[in-house]
Amino acid sequence: MTDIYGQLINGEWDNSGPQSANINPSDVSDTIGHLASATASQVEDAISAARAAQPGWEAVKLEEKKNILHAIGQELIDRCDEIGQTLSREEGKPFGEGRGETFRAGEFYQYYAAECLRQIGESAASVRPGINIDISREAIGVAGLITPWNFPIAIAAWKMGPALAYGNTVVLKPSEVTPATAHILAEVLNKHLPKGVFNMVQGGGDVGAALSSGKIDAVSFTGSVPTGRKIAQAAIQNMARVQCEMGSKNPIVVMDNADMDIAIAQSIHGAFGASGQKCTASSRLIVHEAIHDEFVAKLAAAAEAKKVGHALEEGTELGPVVSETQMDKILGYMDLAREEGGELVTGGNRLDRETEGYYLAPTIFTGTTNDMRVNREEIFGPMTCVQKISTYEEGLAIANDTDFGLAASIMTSNLKQAEHFKRNAKYGSVLVNLATAGLDYHVPFGGRNSSSYGPREQGEHAKDFYTIMKTAYTNPG
Repeated sequence: MTDIYGQLINGEWDNSGPQSANINPSDVSDTIGHLASATASQVEDAISAARAAQPGWEAVKLEEKKNILHAIGQELIDRCDEIGQTLSREEGKPFGEGRGETFRAGEFYQYYAAECLRQIGESAASVRPGINIDISREAIGVAGLITPWNFPIAIAAWKMGPALAYGNTVVLKPSEVTPATAHILAEVLNKHLPKGVFNMVQGGGDVGAALSSGKIDAVSFTGSVPTGRKIAQAAIQNMARVQCEMGSKNPIVVMDNADMDIAIAQSIHGAFGASGQKCTASSRLIVHEAIHDEFVAKLAAAAEAKKVGHALEEGTELGPVVSETQMDKILGYMDLAREEGGELVTGGNRLDRETEGYYLAPTIFTGTTNDMRVNREEIFGPMTCVQKISTYEEGLAIANDTDFGLAASIMTSNLKQAEHFKRNAKYGSVLVNLATAGLDYHVPFGGRNSSSYGPREQGEHAKDFYTIMKTAYTNPG
């Protein structure tokens, strides 16, 4: 019997429901287990359990909440090798990345454990003599969290950490692509939290739709723009708060005065880390003509040197993409780049390895322009496109010419250019001599335009979404 990954509702497991196989993308002959998808009634039961548990959880003393969240974080850190192996086997990222993601998830919980004790209100003087004013924050209630497959434990952590720290209860709907990692995370949370405070329903888009349209107080989603729009439209019918982190088309502008070694290293990391399957991937490289040819040659050499292989094989730097569907989509964009006039420098194909999996070569196209679809649409794979510019002003204009706005970077040794770019790049995160990926968890995260909707995630700013402000007036008489 293989493992079955089902629902956790009010502290009890329920593995009923239609099942589907969970396949290892590094070795399609390896069935990890089976996902049991939730029914609409199970989603309702999970919401009801969270609703019933919420007043009691909000009333728990702050130091006790802190200790619980810290213990959750410590268990994830202590078990990061074990959990990271399951994550990598299931999602396809190299073991070092899977282990690191699990460790970072533990740090998220411990950060928000400390935030439990930093919930400090305000006082204000009234315009009326003798009246006192206090301003405080309270939990918003039940939060529905819908998380993706590319960072299945980290993104869940940066949503759940603040939700729980500020007194909310949770219904998590993880991606149907990574149910084993979600199951382990749920086991850890269930061990430390009172029944009903954390609930989980597994399944696909129909389960997410049922959750976002349910009687919840807030929904936080990470995923694609079309799905985010549907979730927001459903949630607003119940006047629930909405937070959506969606796609992007992140640029790195490489100027002629850039340190070439730094520019290559950061561009390779940004474009091909996690096989390019992240919303912060550096998928547009906007390069000054004076260094264009040298940059492309060195970038191609660095890409070709990357070891693509089984996620659990020692030395693997790029694992497979997550599924056959994802692989076919990326290959389609590679074909589109050729059709649009892009020049293939390296990659552009599926790779054969000892085990059959969804392996793709790191891919670079040059000769592209910003009106091509491959520079307008999120590809979510190990592929980046180079555009040539002649001035800084042209580079900035191209960087800003997008429907998205999550992260942008510039490679430059010119302080004036760096400061101008920081002020004028229309993105939620702006970086200098760093890739667009690899952002810190204690500061706000989010974008502009179609990349994000609602308050920021992470850091202390997460309280703007997971709490509601109360203004209290007192006449002492």
